[in-house]
Amino acid sequence: MPQVKIIAKNFMDMVASLPAMKLDKLYENAFICEAILRSLPPLAKKYVIQMLYIDVPITAKSMEEWVLPDGSSKHRVAIDRLIQLRIFTETADRRRETTYRINPTFQTNLQKLLTLGEVLPREPMPSDITVRLPSLEDLEVYALEQWECFLLQLINSAQAERPSNISSSMMKIFQRGLLSQREKEAPRLTESGFQFLLMDTNAQLWYIIREYISNSEERDVDPADLISFLLELSFHVTGKAYNSNTLTEIQKSWIKDLTDLGLVKLQQGMNESWFIPTKLATNLSVCLTDSSSRKQLIFLFLSGCI
Repeated sequence: MPQVKIIAKNFMDMVASLPAMKLDKLYENAFICEAILRSLPPLAKKYVIQMLYIDVPITAKSMEEWVLPDGSSKHRVAIDRLIQLRIFTETADRRRETTYRINPTFQTNLQKLLTLGEVLPREPMPSDITVRLPSLEDLEVYALEQWECFLLQLINSAQAERPSNISSSMMKIFQRGLLSQREKEAPRLTESGFQFLLMDTNAQLWYIIREYISNSEERDVDPADLISFLLELSFHVTGKAYNSNTLTEIQKSWIKDLTDLGLVKLQQGMNESWFIPTKLATNLSVCLTDSSSRKQLIFLFLSGCI
């Protein structure tokens, strides 16, 4: 499994570890439901799709008949993952037979996604308000420069060729486990730090995002709210401008942190300010899977699987 898939899976393990109430709150956001669906093992996706319009519990015995005899291990992995993420609830009926039922909030939002299509979290700003938006090529250069600047400072801030705008508090969060420092000595890369530098950019990004969320409570931030915002941001359109006034104050602080890393670019107009997502941001949900879950939904629906 590629590095990015391993780290993205670890991210989903973090989501699965959230308290039940916070997980249920996450599923009120249709974009979270789509992102979670993308992350599931293929067989787990199949089960969700097959049960998408079933409103009664399905017995474990019935579900076992949906797979071939040699697929029992994959079946168990799929069921365990669905239960961990509270997409399925496991109960026993009056005859003490195990049954599964899909989370109604998750189910409703996926049904809406299938029938109504994607609705962006916020609309891009009109072109007559925004001025001098960067081209996609310029935006990609900006994102890579910001990310490279972070890596340079991580290796050795004293040798960074360009000054970094990354705040010291952000660097402390990201350096955990990657750097070690003895008293009166310069920081040094740990073994994990060297391994981090050998990862591809997407894997590095997922590592940083995971650390950012892991330490959110130290900053008095609800990790469920941060996860929701990050995944929602990934469904925005690369290069489009979005009004900063649509963000809460805490979300504005997150956007500033993400700007430091090249995930978004901030611009100021005469009366409005806006943020522009780069590919580093919009690739977050794409990296959870190799293909679009919505296309899979439509294909399986039309082919009679649900």
